[in-house]
Amino acid sequence: MIVTLTVNPALDKTIELSEPLSHGAVQRAAASHVQAAGKGVNVSRAIAAAGVPTLAVLPGASTDPLVTSLSNDQLAHRCLSISEPLRTNITLTDPDGTTTKINEPGPTLNADQLAELSELVSDAAAGAHWLVLAGSLPPGVPADYYAQLTAKLRSDLGEKCPKIAVDTSGAPLIELFAHSQSHVPDLIKPNAEELAELVGGYDEDALEGSVQLASDCAQQLLAKGIGTVLATLGAKGALLVAEEGIWHGSHTPITPRSTVGAGDSSLAGYLLADVAGASAPERLKNAVAYGAAATQLPGSTIPTESDLTVDAVTVEKITSTQGTES
Repeated sequence: MIVTLTVNPALDKTIELSEPLSHGAVQRAAASHVQAAGKGVNVSRAIAAAGVPTLAVLPGASTDPLVTSLSNDQLAHRCLSISEPLRTNITLTDPDGTTTKINEPGPTLNADQLAELSELVSDAAAGAHWLVLAGSLPPGVPADYYAQLTAKLRSDLGEKCPKIAVDTSGAPLIELFAHSQSHVPDLIKPNAEELAELVGGYDEDALEGSVQLASDCAQQLLAKGIGTVLATLGAKGALLVAEEGIWHGSHTPITPRSTVGAGDSSLAGYLLADVAGASAPERLKNAVAYGAAATQLPGSTIPTESDLTVDAVTVEKITSTQGTES
């Protein structure tokens, strides 16, 4: 079982443009798609499509359009009932795959609701293989919520605590490393921008432009207690940095259609391979295959196993700053 928590879920409305986005102009949509989403929900979608048990935990009333959409899609979920409506996010996708996102803040969660949500997660995650804490935090939620929840679950669940993966950005990501090691998850999945946020001194372009530099930055996080870093690097593929080694995975060139949900799909691909008992290089290979497949699909469509081109992924082990070996 893989459980996901999406504290700030959203209905994702993606509009595909027939021409590049032009500020201030009137443009026509080539197509549009609406799907119940949020990073954790997206991960659960990919896992469910692969036939592996999953449960998406999130706030939301049973009558909220997002929650009813999950029911209609038969995606297993458990909700903390709240009165405020969930948010809608809008993504504009250019013909070349470039995306412009407009994200609403989401409903406010007070301290009592947050405590109840934490208990809901604890109950759902006991005995699971993985728990994924993913996405932004809505108003009213402290920036260190993921860090504090990680420590709480380990304390409360003991041996029944699953491995914990976190995929977030900004202050919630930085706060993971601002407390004791008990607050640090087992895995984080930053993109190049988020990796730069964590280590400082570099920007997104520099890390996407140099696999070795990105590897050096990710290795710094191992010293802070993280077990595994799965760093997605856009067109450069992804890095897996762990105690047992460092690998870089890349896909043959593709024609991007939408990058929405690509990182979520990569994380799902990694977790699916891990649950299946795959080796570290094979886990990375599956992650890259899932991310590439998502990029070639419209809107926030999550790939299934039939969309994958695993044979198009090459994985190399990085052994030093001077080179790599296959």
